[in-house]
Amino acid sequence: MKQFALAFVLSLSCLFSMQAQNKKKQDTEAIKSMCGCYEVAFNFAETFEYVEDSTYIPSKTKHDRGLEWVELVEDGKDKISMQHLLIVGTKENPYIVKHWRQDWEYENTDLYTYDHDNTWKYVSLPADQVKGQWTQKVFQVDDSPRYQGSASWVHVDGRHFWESETSAPLPRREYTQRSDYNVTLRRNRHEIVDYGWIHDQDNDKILREDGKDDVLVAQEKGYDVYRRVDDSECQAARDYWKKNQEKWSLVRNKWEEVFARKKDLSLEEKVDNKPLFKSLFEEDAFNTSEEINPLIESFVK
Repeated sequence: MKQFALAFVLSLSCLFSMQAQNKKKQDTEAIKSMCGCYEVAFNFAETFEYVEDSTYIPSKTKHDRGLEWVELVEDGKDKISMQHLLIVGTKENPYIVKHWRQDWEYENTDLYTYDHDNTWKYVSLPADQVKGQWTQKVFQVDDSPRYQGSASWVHVDGRHFWESETSAPLPRREYTQRSDYNVTLRRNRHEIVDYGWIHDQDNDKILREDGKDDVLVAQEKGYDVYRRVDDSECQAARDYWKKNQEKWSLVRNKWEEVFARKKDLSLEEKVDNKPLFKSLFEEDAFNTSEEINPLIESFVK
């Protein structure tokens, strides 16, 4: 009887292990399916206002379109890294903008969560809290941190999506225009669809100050649609990455060294009156670790 019970337990254990492996394979396929060439529609609209101020001016509704290449930078057992490259200008004379980056890490316990005013708090999560989950780590154009959140991919009724809630800095479309809030509480959903994928957002615009309760200023809806097109449409971005990937590998390596300290992180907005991305975007400078490492370190407070 004991032998039968032991065999039954072992059988269940193997079954659960196989199910977990199959689930992880589905997750991985969903994540990597976001790579490729896309026509993107970026849509944002402020939906509700909460401030009692007659002079309050809501953000304008924004509709933009672009062509974007999503490059698979790293394809590991428990980590997938993808770099977004925006193609602007004409087809005859394209210009490539290194855009955001998203890393996905399986059952990751180390997060940097955004607090406010260019400061991130290091958080170590219990392993049982992130079992089966993926952390999405989003980085800015200079590979500095932006926001991170952990959740499970869901595959049900033919749908494939992941969603989480986390704090983030102001988006670039806002941070030079608005000073009445300093944190975006992002509710992100990435959903894979038959023509590509959708980045669906429901965001709170929050004023956060030390020792005070958060103040909800307004809410917005974001709906970014990535519609797949032939990879040849993004050849200019692929050529750019082939030429510049070694430089950005050095940049990522330095940031990984900073993150490995597992300490709260506060960054300068400018050094010598210049933001980090402007220095790193110079084509004829900051191409070696001897140049890149001290530059990034100068922004770490």
